[in-house]
Amino acid sequence: MIRTVGLSLAIAAVGACSTLPRDGPTNRAIETAAAEASTFDIVELDYAASEVIRTSPPAAFSSLALMSSEAPTDVIEIGDTLSVSIFEPGGAVFGGGAAGAAGAPAVATQALPPLIVNRDGTVTIAFAGPVRVAGMTPQQAEQQIRRALTGRLVSPQVIVAAPESPSNGVTVLGSVASPGRVPLSPNAPLLLDVIANAGGASGPAENITVTVTRRGRSASAPLMAVYANDIENIRLERGDLVNLVSQPRRFSSFGALGAITLTEMPTGDVSLTSALSSLGGLNDAAANARSVLVFRFERPEVAARLGVSAPGTPRGVPVVYRLNLADPEGFFTANNFLVQSEDVIYVPRADFAEMRKFFETVQALTRIVYDVRVASALGED
Repeated sequence: MIRTVGLSLAIAAVGACSTLPRDGPTNRAIETAAAEASTFDIVELDYAASEVIRTSPPAAFSSLALMSSEAPTDVIEIGDTLSVSIFEPGGAVFGGGAAGAAGAPAVATQALPPLIVNRDGTVTIAFAGPVRVAGMTPQQAEQQIRRALTGRLVSPQVIVAAPESPSNGVTVLGSVASPGRVPLSPNAPLLLDVIANAGGASGPAENITVTVTRRGRSASAPLMAVYANDIENIRLERGDLVNLVSQPRRFSSFGALGAITLTEMPTGDVSLTSALSSLGGLNDAAANARSVLVFRFERPEVAARLGVSAPGTPRGVPVVYRLNLADPEGFFTANNFLVQSEDVIYVPRADFAEMRKFFETVQALTRIVYDVRVASALGED
């Protein structure tokens, strides 16, 4: 019984040593896997390679440009309240024929009480009766009312104030300070106008994608692209749905580093130097400074420029970038190499650390066997 328990403890000790969170493949194991499996390539990361990666064209994205609309944003709808003013030169009807200064004909003005657009899309105008205005802009409604008054008033002039209609707006959802319905005015119809009127984005712009949906059709672009390119700052249309989706940028770290964690990336670019610094640097007692590894699903066009032959996957081409920080040039390279979201930074143990770990395991196992033997001898007595 004691021997069985001792054997179980020995196996558990060995298993625990091989599954420590900081542990992972050795540098040699990674090289062997790259050579034999051919599922990923190792790219030696020097300054020239970092320049190829840094200067590669940005990733393509689905553009918002084709969603830009020239449709009016001040259309009158049923239930809207209109302000209508009628001007009559000479004032024959509204002004009673009174003369103006120096005998000039008077101009009579009649400001009608607020008019609500009826269910049939009409408003009732004095001397003209019901006039259909639904579906028209204020300018079009002015012409329609003027035509209805022609022959009843002398050269009537009409002004219709643009209504503040719920239908003349867009819905903004997601990562904004004040989600909800946002009015779409003629002087502020652009996407960034609407986002600003909704209180602005509620997170870092680098993390946000903007999607505009209109009549079952959608298009997306990074918010940073909307800031940078006027063509992406499209003119919206009544009834559009604008959704800002935040996807935090994160990278993971494992191995002989100061921290084993999932790290949120701050605003702006993050170099490998900054990333390693935020993790507390390499573990002096264990790290292999000649083999700082970054696991990444690289874009196919970038992988091709680097001469990577590994087959692609739906997520990209699996690549392991290997940097030698024992070489002073490695620090310049690390400062030029930008960490991307979903990267995995891994530093294997140095050979001396692996050897020390082996002896610690042997020592622990020997101690367990010794204890089992002593316990067994005592049991036999």
